[in-house]
Amino acid sequence: QVELVESGGGLVQPGGSLRLSCEVSGSIYSINYMRWYRQYPGSRRDLVALITKGGTKEYADSVQGRFTISRDNPKTMYLQMNSLKREDTAIYYCNAVTVEKTYWGQGTQVTVSS
Repeated sequence: QVELVESGGGLVQPGGSLRLSCEVSGSIYSINYMRWYRQYPGSRRDLVALITKGGTKEYADSVQGRFTISRDNPKTMYLQMNSLKREDTAIYYCNAVTVEKTYWGQGTQVTVSS
């Protein structure tokens, strides 16, 4: 079955950096675009960044200039997070969208604290 697995989360100090990865396995093809979402306790899941199959990128205003979304193959996506703030603390989710379905990972915890 299709599986999306996030990794790279952890505890960092304010101003530090983390690099999240999303690995896709299983019978998934023709991914149109992939997205990173994050969810705060008691809140809905919000879009952080998006990258299309053609390489177009979009970012939420709150992370613009600090986060960079990228990919090195159609089934691997990264989120480089620099200058991290306490308000970046959340569970980060990988999302892959095809013409047929939308897939989600289980999430990885990012905690920014001193």
